[in-house]
Amino acid sequence: MDIRNIAIIAHVDHGKTTLVDELLKQSGSFHEHQHVAERAMDSNDLERERGITILAKCTSVVWKDTRINIIDTPGHADFGGEVERILSMVDGAVVLVDSAEGALPQTKFVVGKALARGLKPIVVVNKIDRGDARPDEVHNEVFDLFAALGANDEQLDFPMLYASGRQGWADLELEGARKDLSPMFDLILKHVPAPVLDKEKPFAMTATILENDNFLGRVLTGRVEQGRARVNMPVKVLRADGSVVETGRLTKLLSFRGLERVAVEEVEAGDIVAVAGLSEATIPDTIAAPEIVEPLHAIPVDPPTLSMTFRLNDGPLGGREGKKVTSRQIRDRLFKETESNIAIRVTDSPESEAFEVAGRGELQLGVLIETMRREGFELTIGRPRVLFRTNEETGEREEPYEEVTIDVDEPYSGVVVEKMSLRKGQMQDMRPSGGDKVRLTFIIPSRGLIGYHGEFLTDTRGTGIMNRLFHGYQPYAGSIEGRRNGSLISAEDGNTTTYSLFSLQERGTLFVDAGEKVYVGMIIGEHSRENDLEVNPVREKKLTNMRASGKDDALMLTPPRRMSLEQAIAYIEDDELVEVTPSAIRLRKRYLDPNERKKRSKSREG
Repeated sequence: MDIRNIAIIAHVDHGKTTLVDELLKQSGSFHEHQHVAERAMDSNDLERERGITILAKCTSVVWKDTRINIIDTPGHADFGGEVERILSMVDGAVVLVDSAEGALPQTKFVVGKALARGLKPIVVVNKIDRGDARPDEVHNEVFDLFAALGANDEQLDFPMLYASGRQGWADLELEGARKDLSPMFDLILKHVPAPVLDKEKPFAMTATILENDNFLGRVLTGRVEQGRARVNMPVKVLRADGSVVETGRLTKLLSFRGLERVAVEEVEAGDIVAVAGLSEATIPDTIAAPEIVEPLHAIPVDPPTLSMTFRLNDGPLGGREGKKVTSRQIRDRLFKETESNIAIRVTDSPESEAFEVAGRGELQLGVLIETMRREGFELTIGRPRVLFRTNEETGEREEPYEEVTIDVDEPYSGVVVEKMSLRKGQMQDMRPSGGDKVRLTFIIPSRGLIGYHGEFLTDTRGTGIMNRLFHGYQPYAGSIEGRRNGSLISAEDGNTTTYSLFSLQERGTLFVDAGEKVYVGMIIGEHSRENDLEVNPVREKKLTNMRASGKDDALMLTPPRRMSLEQAIAYIEDDELVEVTPSAIRLRKRYLDPNERKKRSKSREG
């Protein structure tokens, strides 16, 4: 059977996974009465809750006697490591662009990687049914983007489709018949080349996706680059430096059929396959026949730009809510994560029982923390820090910068420009984007964006959309002002009372409600002024035997401000930590004892 291997790449929320749903349905991959969940490829719980794709996944359809292997990729820049890796498995890319939003930063990132690999793109302008669609302008934007990214003449002569993934149609003409997705299938067969690989050479493939299966153990997915593989054939695993990691047998060969993986006896060069039977192999090792001595070339992944400290939970409530609470368990879990997620780097921290975890951004590390939390881990997390480097030629200290694209209603553009300039952002472009909205483009140090997203949503009344993309390293921009308000810190252990919180809510915004357990050094709210304030949130009303002439007024508390994990991580300062357990997210001071805090602040000032 002929094979085509394609990746679907786009910015977050431009409709990749919804389109894959329709491709699977219309190719006959499902039985007539089979129930299929919406966004079937987003199988992970976190993906379903957040409505985003986090992990790259493979599926396969058959169209006119040709097998099309489709890889659905994440759209968020923080998961760019997933996209970079899987591009080595495909020969073509379907570039999906929203008909109203156009080519946004993440589109630029993944398209740049795809064009550099020489992949032949097919551009699909999706969501044509939107009321604010502007397909012709978006077509021009995409062409300009390809030209700016150095596309060759063949890539610039890309075919184009207009589509609505939700309604399940694609057409070569804007005012076409709009029946189904058959024009897209036909275009993939015609435009994407079949893999040209030698089937007679000894077997070799690169591991590109790693997962753990309860029954099969380690399952590694990749494209067979040469030769043929058969069940139970002997293989060896080679690292990038040519060293042999292990030898073993391929106990299972799994080929993709729709949403399922089906056991097969043999696969040949060009097909995407999952293999089991190896215990040490990881990404991006070469799995090959015993006679192969040189590993296959693996794509280097861009380095991390952000780091956080993962610590043991040593607070007074530590060990009560989680099952995995020791530093050894945390260490093993983090190093296991680096095997399947090569965009993350873990090192031992100078602090005792702590680890430095470096990644692409707050969202990527936030997803890791949330996953560990659901697995029963207890952790304390430090404030995110950017990773600086020294320029070898000039000796200058450099830091990561990001390109930020902001779509905002015109009345709020002034406050956004002001806040971005305070955070050392330099405006590159400002233009109307239709519907009384303005599109602003900035180059800003990554440090300046830590903790800004919540403030941005407040400033724009929740209507602003911010997209960011790693731009490169540039000279250090100087100090950037952090959070202005201090913290309300509990000075007592116990359960909060309505009586006490009622008087404290005048001092600032509370993060806790009545009846919650607190401890000395825990942050229970944000002070309305710049300094930290120690308060007693557990004080109870004194009882007397004097009867009041009128009953006490009912005390009404303002609902507390609840933070998500990402908001809490972005909110804290350097002397604060986020305590994460399976059932709670708390903020606390790094040093719980007030005397220790005073001592540390004096030594810093000295």
